[in-house]
Amino acid sequence: MPKAVPLLVGEVTIDFTMPTRTAEAKVRLGGIAHAGRGLWAAGQDYAVGAFCPGYLVEQARDYLTQHGCKEFILLGEITGAPNLVAIADVREIGHQGYEDILRHARRVVPNPRHLSLDQFDPVIIFPGTYSLEGVLSEIKSGARVTIDAAYDIDEVSLQSLSGRIDRVVISTSSDLFARIATADVTPLLDLARDIRARHLLLKENRGGSRLFDLSSGHVEQINASLGVTINSVGVGDAFTAVFGALDGNARDAAWRGMQVATVYSQTTWPDDLKRDVGRELRMSVDVARGLGGASLPWHVRPNLPIYLAAPDFSYAPHIEIDTAVAALKYHNFRVRRPVRENGESKRDAPIETLLPYYISDVQLLRECSAVFAIPIERDPGTLVEVGLAIEMGKPVITFDPRNENRNTMVVAGSAAYSSDLDICLNGVFETLTKCRGGSGP
Repeated sequence: MPKAVPLLVGEVTIDFTMPTRTAEAKVRLGGIAHAGRGLWAAGQDYAVGAFCPGYLVEQARDYLTQHGCKEFILLGEITGAPNLVAIADVREIGHQGYEDILRHARRVVPNPRHLSLDQFDPVIIFPGTYSLEGVLSEIKSGARVTIDAAYDIDEVSLQSLSGRIDRVVISTSSDLFARIATADVTPLLDLARDIRARHLLLKENRGGSRLFDLSSGHVEQINASLGVTINSVGVGDAFTAVFGALDGNARDAAWRGMQVATVYSQTTWPDDLKRDVGRELRMSVDVARGLGGASLPWHVRPNLPIYLAAPDFSYAPHIEIDTAVAALKYHNFRVRRPVRENGESKRDAPIETLLPYYISDVQLLRECSAVFAIPIERDPGTLVEVGLAIEMGKPVITFDPRNENRNTMVVAGSAAYSSDLDICLNGVFETLTKCRGGSGP
């Protein structure tokens, strides 16, 4: 086995996307299989060190062998749980609703007779139920190790690996990020420096990514190329695998990872993935960097408040409004809700009492960077707010879930308009990127 072949270490799962009224259920190999598919699509051979339930071993071995895996090493068998993950929202509009079936009963039985791991370099590790220290003890000293700290790892576990990790990858949706870096990225950078990592890659969902060189202090902003999301599950794994596996400098590897991850989000069919990734990677990194895209770091988003224009009244609750607000908050946007902040008049209130509400709402509108409009039932107040925002020169993103407002003034006056919340979220990221003045760390 050539030493240049990267080793992927992690668990094999079954991803089960639950059916909805508009989409059928989907079942596919997940966990480490996502990382393998990403490398295969990028034309990179690899090896796998797998922790896998017994019933999945042969299927996983056969599938991965057909998709670029040159050596399948069973590091341990998972018992007590099927390693099946039920997923409610595959597009990550908001919380994805993962449910790892019987996760608390999961146990790992190590395989003491597996092939030696000391021949592999680089190594990309996706933590799980298994012992990280046990895996690292089998990897040769000096090997370039990348760890994906998205799930199943905490500060103490990461600190115990000090001196063995070259690159740390984490996403804004991870538990570790939520605990220590939601308000300020500094504690996360300090943790990465403490374990003597050289780079930290922070994946910020639709807002792009930031690559921190922990020695020089340089920050590379990697823009997100937004399109219609078909399935976001495994996108981060593919990104991490490419970033950790490719030769060359970390900056170029991160950009290549972004390109693969972008395509990964747009199809679940492997052959289409490989074809489209091949097209992307024929483009030079410098050309990819010059294409632009969304660049909106997590910690910048609250500084660009969004005015909610919607019939957000207590007496007329709408699930579409609650869903949209939850999605915006999930992505760390500060949503200003005029009815909640400035008060709600009674439905039969005298006309002469309405002026203070109007003045307060207009002032709040002026303070915001953009407007997210949900004109359900062609609510006149919402449509007036849209018009006021356009006149003020503020961008409007219109989410029209019932397709009630498809007229020239609303559609043409909006920076983004759709009945699909996924498309509207992309519009928020792209619009606020422009408001912020383009990309930057």
